[in-house]
Amino acid sequence: MIKKILTWGGIAFLVFFVAFRPSAAADVVKTLGNTLVDVAGGIGDFFSSLVSSLA
Repeated sequence: MIKKILTWGGIAFLVFFVAFRPSAAADVVKTLGNTLVDVAGGIGDFFSSLVSSLA
């Protein structure tokens, strides 16, 4: 029951945030996207270094 309330509350907050602060919501999504790209690049660099050190 609590999980359902928190889920719907989170969805309502997201809708409110996007509806009343669209530019701030876009900035949040851009920041999260850039963070994911940086993390993926770091993991790729790690495995490239690992493979090159083993060869």
